[in-house]
Amino acid sequence: MTYTFHHVHLLCSDLEETISFFCDTLGASLVSRKKFGAADGASLDLNGTTINLRVAAGAESAAGDSSLLTYGYHHICIQTDDIDAGYADLRGKGVEFISGPTDIPDCRIAFFKGPDNIVIEMLQNL
Repeated sequence: MTYTFHHVHLLCSDLEETISFFCDTLGASLVSRKKFGAADGASLDLNGTTINLRVAAGAESAAGDSSLLTYGYHHICIQTDDIDAGYADLRGKGVEFISGPTDIPDCRIAFFKGPDNIVIEMLQNL
């Protein structure tokens, strides 16, 4: 049996803002708008990675701040071939960084906030 990563699914407070962030800021493309059960949503393609988005449905309510440490989801990670250029590009677009580019064994990483304070890591392999 072999398992592979298929997609990440994010609950968001503002679907249009979140689509715009991933498409306009990170270069994803909108694949489709769809319903996830009764909730409005969308599927995006971020250079081969599927990101599904949806808003709360019916009586659902989202609680908490995803930037806080919790069991389960912590962050998503995007990869780049030039983290310094990515850092400059995203800062120029007004993205708030939690930490700038930092060297760790075999790679450089930085963390920034997306819509609803989701934590996104940017990674460059060395």
